[in-house]
Amino acid sequence: MSKINKLMAGLTLGLGLLGAGEAARAQASQATQWVADDLTTFVRSGPSNEYRIVGALESGAQVTVLETSGDYSRVRAADGDEVWIQSDQLQDERSLKERVPELRSRVESLSSQLESANGEWEGRVTTMTETLEARQQRIADLESRNAELDRQLSQAQASLRKSKARLDTQEEDLLMRYFMYGGGVAGAGLIVGLLVPHLPRRRSKRDRWF
Repeated sequence: MSKINKLMAGLTLGLGLLGAGEAARAQASQATQWVADDLTTFVRSGPSNEYRIVGALESGAQVTVLETSGDYSRVRAADGDEVWIQSDQLQDERSLKERVPELRSRVESLSSQLESANGEWEGRVTTMTETLEARQQRIADLESRNAELDRQLSQAQASLRKSKARLDTQEEDLLMRYFMYGGGVAGAGLIVGLLVPHLPRRRSKRDRWF
């Protein structure tokens, strides 16, 4: 092989390796980003303001960043077109245009869960309130019954005191009668004892004169 052929072969190999390296770097630099939340974002055919405007991307559009040069990035749009856009017009998170429906859905889901939890809690509160009212009514009934029993007990105690007082009076009257009866008997016996010696004795038949 001549020196020229060897030189051409080496040049070809070097270009091939260089192309492979560029492709690898381009593949490694690709990342998914989104167009900023502006009304419109103009794109150009090259990485500077000197290139002509070739169109616009809607706000929130998803693009794939292929490479970056200066203040511009070459991106691939959803339709496959590759254009240049200012790098500061890209952002790493989805746009509000895409996030708002999801957020709205989450809000509706959370609202539904909150409403369900609120309904369950209101049901529990209602049950607890009814149970509390029933217990309060039961307590009121028991207190009323207890008050009635206290009243009846007071009446029974008062009646017992009256009965005891009458019984004590009857006992005193009975004792007094016993004392009076005993005193009368004792007095009668005393009188009889005093009178008997003074009563005339009957003469026996032996003392008579024949």
